[in-house]
Amino acid sequence: MSTPLAVQAAGPGFLNPEWLISTFGLIGILGIVFAESGLLIGLFLPGDSLLFTAGLLVADGRYLHQPLWLVCALAAVAAIVGDQVGYLFGKRVGPSLFRRPNSRFFKQENVRRANDFFARYGARSVVLARFVPIVRTFTPVIAGVSRMRYRSFLTYNVLGGTLWAVGVTVLGYFLGQIAVIKSNIEFILPGIVLVSVVPIGIQLLRSRRRHHRTADASPESPEPVAGH
Repeated sequence: MSTPLAVQAAGPGFLNPEWLISTFGLIGILGIVFAESGLLIGLFLPGDSLLFTAGLLVADGRYLHQPLWLVCALAAVAAIVGDQVGYLFGKRVGPSLFRRPNSRFFKQENVRRANDFFARYGARSVVLARFVPIVRTFTPVIAGVSRMRYRSFLTYNVLGGTLWAVGVTVLGYFLGQIAVIKSNIEFILPGIVLVSVVPIGIQLLRSRRRHHRTADASPESPEPVAGH
């Protein structure tokens, strides 16, 4: 017997993963995955919880009636294409991104965070950032700004996009078949959202500490890292 999925994820109601999927279906999933990966306005979108919920709904047979392999394949393509757009955007705008003023949907703090992440992990950040909300939106842009070699970026982008989209969706699919999880889904999804935000909090604290230590010595805006 199917159990209703009363998903109460953190954030506004229109970002509720179940509502998004029930309203827009697979097309909505692909659009959001693309936007979060490749458009700066997509940083607030619920990529992790959306893919996880998609897996749950495929397992439950609600709203999504496509086979799991198709959902995973299309989500991976959307993620990869999104990062390609982000890379090309960063390559085009160049260092001017670091001088762009703050706005409602754009914060220099997010750029600095992604820049620090990219500087620390280099080319691997294209894969690792996939699993860190907000950072994954800016990392392909930073890679483009830094003139990362395109072939390297493409390789890591395909690897990271596939691991993220397929991994999170498949995780939701198999967990969605476990009775205790299925019957407590209203508690599981907020937990997924919370866990996905923890790395951001840690990185933010580290970034602020570094910023306080260097504020007096380096008052100017940061420059993009060297290309890879």
